[in-house]
Amino acid sequence: MNRSIVNVLSMGATIALVLSLSACDRDANADPGTAASASADTGVRYGRVVSVDPVRDTTPRRECHDEVVTHTAPPKDQHQIAGMAIGAVAGGLLGNQVGSGKGRTLATVAGAVGGGYAGKRIEQTHQHGQVTQQVEQRCSTVQGDPNKIVAYDVRYEYKGVTRSVRMDHDPGDRVEVQEGVVSVSDAR
Repeated sequence: MNRSIVNVLSMGATIALVLSLSACDRDANADPGTAASASADTGVRYGRVVSVDPVRDTTPRRECHDEVVTHTAPPKDQHQIAGMAIGAVAGGLLGNQVGSGKGRTLATVAGAVGGGYAGKRIEQTHQHGQVTQQVEQRCSTVQGDPNKIVAYDVRYEYKGVTRSVRMDHDPGDRVEVQEGVVSVSDAR
């Protein structure tokens, strides 16, 4: 029984020694001057973020919306000629019924003038243009929202070389890189 305990303890010490040596080798392979490192199990590489500058929405854009617009077409008889003619005839007939001789002629003329004026006014108050409604698109140019962040310009250092990339999020203090060139994701 003592022998099996010794073997188990010996094996545990050997495993601990191997794990600590592999951790030392991993740290020795990393280039601490550039903050580029690799995970021993996955081969993932990271670059050190030097700066992150937010890109704000300042681009003017066109915004459109639909609006109901009411149009009134002018009446067909804008000068109320029909009302004036009917009023003049009616007034002339009434005036013709009054008096005789020159008085009748004056009454007929006065009736025609008065009837024409009255007919025009009556038609004017009863006459309306045709009203139509239609949907029209109204557009305007608006400035972007300077408080809205749309992207981030990220400068990072990998193996002594500083590169830039535009990302849709703030990557934090390091970025994952593939083949030392392309930043593919964040690594917080």
